[in-house]
Amino acid sequence: MLFQDNRWLRQATKAVAVMTAMATMSIAPGFAQSDNPYNLIEPGTVRVGTLGDAKPYAFTNAKGQFDGFDVEFLKNVLGRMGFDNDQILFTGQDFAALLPSVANGRFDVAAAAIGITDARKKVVDFSDGYLAGYLSILSGDDTIDDKASSLAGKRLGVVQGTLQEQYARKHFAKAKIVQFPDNNTGIAALNNGTIDAQFLDYEAAKDYAKRYPSLSIKNNIPSFDAPAGFAVKPGNDALKDGLNKALHAAMQDGTWRDLYKKWFPGSPMPKQYLPKN
Repeated sequence: MLFQDNRWLRQATKAVAVMTAMATMSIAPGFAQSDNPYNLIEPGTVRVGTLGDAKPYAFTNAKGQFDGFDVEFLKNVLGRMGFDNDQILFTGQDFAALLPSVANGRFDVAAAAIGITDARKKVVDFSDGYLAGYLSILSGDDTIDDKASSLAGKRLGVVQGTLQEQYARKHFAKAKIVQFPDNNTGIAALNNGTIDAQFLDYEAAKDYAKRYPSLSIKNNIPSFDAPAGFAVKPGNDALKDGLNKALHAAMQDGTWRDLYKKWFPGSPMPKQYLPKN
């Protein structure tokens, strides 16, 4: 999923340079390095940027709390690193703003099924991959099918800055791309006829199709070449290494598998994330 805008990339790259230069000032006054081994913005608190509408990955539930696979998995990973839940602060933000917010030091981590790409690695560092899936076309238009040609001249909605937008501009060149800040806005536009289809993650598409019977999934496209990872500030190897060690432990003991079954029932399970015998 995330941001590919060139203007943003240049601005975020400048922000990275500034933050790297200030790295030695990142620890709050009165704290020694040993008090902040993961170089957090605020020692003892992990600030996490995420989404509020990307079910089942990250969303706000009926109680107004952040929930979903990415949220629950990150809590488990951070728990293995010594953090209690009350030391993890989740904040919702538009998808396109997540990576800049990590690069400029607002968040320690971003977790929202963020696909790892070469362009994004120029702006932030990533943990190892922990999730792979599919991209889907959702529509109520009977003339749209699994052929790219069926989208010619159609208004195709995407969330700004996502892998879906990048893919659509490359492979659905004859479609009219319409950007939205989030999937909820795009689906509302789809339901009122402003657009003809929405291009989004398979799991989210499946959920919307259940909620709106007039919509159906027209095409599923594998995206295993860009697995999701946790984004961290460039150069924060201590945090990245800690996340990697903990997430692999969660895979090896079956925690990842159990959470995947909970949040993605019936979906294909990537073997690379399952316990090794």
